[in-house]
Amino acid sequence: MLKNIDPLLNADVLSALRAMGHGDFLVVCDGNFPADSVARETVLGKLLRIDSVPAPRAIEAILSVMPLDTFIDDAAQRMEVVGAPDELPAVQTQVQSVIDAAEGKPWPMVSIERFAFYDRAKQAYAVIATGELRFYGCFILTKGVIAPDD
Repeated sequence: MLKNIDPLLNADVLSALRAMGHGDFLVVCDGNFPADSVARETVLGKLLRIDSVPAPRAIEAILSVMPLDTFIDDAAQRMEVVGAPDELPAVQTQVQSVIDAAEGKPWPMVSIERFAFYDRAKQAYAVIATGELRFYGCFILTKGVIAPDD
């Protein structure tokens, strides 16, 4: 155990988050996402897991150590519901609340069509599979910077 580090952040996840640079992005996905096959095509090349919890809790842990990119408008993205791109399932509403709390302000979450999401996910730094069972619990988060102390 480490002080001030969320216990959900295992060594592999922490290593990947630390290795990522500004502008690298991370996929956090539900149990139905083709996580292993997509992860093999990412920069890291292997699947990471935070299996024990739903996506909102995993993202809360991730955002406790990783800032979102403030230089772009789509640092938080969600997979669109097929046939209803404006629909926000409960899992996505909950993740929106987690992101807003982590960033200390309302934060835009952009939608991506399902197959475009899969294509973009293959370009990610890494994929983290969660224990999320609800449909459309798939998100892309772009890493930002931490400013120096003044």
